Amino acid sequence: MTTSGSRAFVIVLLLLGSLSSLLYYILLNEKLCLQKYHLDVPQRNISILLWHWPFGRSYQLDGNKCLEMYNISRCFLTHNISSFSTADVVVFHHQELSRGLSSLPLHQHRPASQHWVWLSMEPPINNANLTQLNGLFNWTMSYRRDADISIPYGKTMLGGDGLGFQAPLNRSCFVSWVVSRYRPHQARAVVYQSLKKYIPIEVYGKWNKKPLSDKELLPTIAKCLFYLSFENSETTDYISEKLWRNAFQAGAVPVVLGPSRATYEALAPPGSFIHVSDFKSTADLAAYLKHVAADRQAYEEYFQWRSTHRIKTITDWRERLCHICVKYTSLPANRVYQDLDSWVNS
Repeated sequence: MTTSGSRAFVIVLLLLGSLSSLLYYILLNEKLCLQKYHLDVPQRNISILLWHWPFGRSYQLDGNKCLEMYNISRCFLTHNISSFSTADVVVFHHQELSRGLSSLPLHQHRPASQHWVWLSMEPPINNANLTQLNGLFNWTMSYRRDADISIPYGKTMLGGDGLGFQAPLNRSCFVSWVVSRYRPHQARAVVYQSLKKYIPIEVYGKWNKKPLSDKELLPTIAKCLFYLSFENSETTDYISEKLWRNAFQAGAVPVVLGPSRATYEALAPPGSFIHVSDFKSTADLAAYLKHVAADRQAYEEYFQWRSTHRIKTITDWRERLCHICVKYTSLPANRVYQDLDSWVNS
C-alpha cells in the first residue's frame, strides 16, 4: 500500500471511530431520556372509587377490569365506599348529587393526596345546583374537549375498511327521529315542526308513544335514508349518541343540530353529515334532502369516509373511569375548582 493510501485508510478509520462515538452518545442520550420518561410514569397502582353509579345503572367491577377490557394496567376500580380513605381518586356523578340521591363525604377525613372528580355527560342546562360544589373538586370529567378528563360519546379514528359503504337507496323510510324528552321551546322541536311540513318524518320514542328497545333501535333507523341527530342543547362540544350510535352505526346520513359546523368538522368523520345551519330555511333543507335522496352519487358521498375512517363509541362507564388512569400523570396535581358553575356554563 502506498503512503497516500495508508493515510487515507487511517483517515477513514478515524472518521468511522468518530461516527461510532457520536452514534453511541446519541443512543445513550435517547436511553437516558426514555429512562426519565418511565420514571415519570407511576410505578404503583391507581385506585379509583366511584361514589355512586350514574343513573343507578351498575356494572361489574370484580377483578382487574381496566386491564382485562381495555389493556390499561395499574388501574383498579371499586364502588365500595368503605375504601374512601385509601382511594387515589373519587368520582362523583353530578345528577345524583344535584337531586339529593347521594351526598358528598364531607364528614370523613379526606387524604391530602386524594383527588375528587366531578363527572357529567349532560349539557349545562341539565346540571343544576353547582354553586354548592365550589372549592371541592380537583378535576372535571365531561364530553367537553377542555375538560381535565375528556370523554366524548364517540370519536373518529383513522383506518376504514378501504371499500366504502354501499348504501341502498330503496329504503322504506325517508327520515326518522327518536325523541323521548320533547320540549316545544327547544330549537330541535321548532325545526322538526317546520321540517315535517315538507318531508315525511317517522318519529319514535317515549314522546310519540312509540318507544324502541335497544334491539329495535338501529334496525329501525337503518330503514331510513336520513336521521335527525338533533341535540337537546346547542352547547360547546355536546355531540351525543344521537350522532355516533343512532346515525352512524345504523348507516343513515345524519342531519345534525347542535354545536357549530366547525365543531362537527373537528370531531365527526369528514363529509359525513348535513348541518341544519347551512340552510336559510327548513324548506331549503327539505329540498336538499330530496335532491340527495334522488341522486345516488350525491347520497353515497356521505359514506366515503368509511373507506378511510371508522368511529368508536364510548358507552361503558368502566371505560370512562379507566381513562382517568391514562390521564393521571398529566393532570394538574393542585387544581381546585373554586367556581365550578362558571366552568360548566362557560
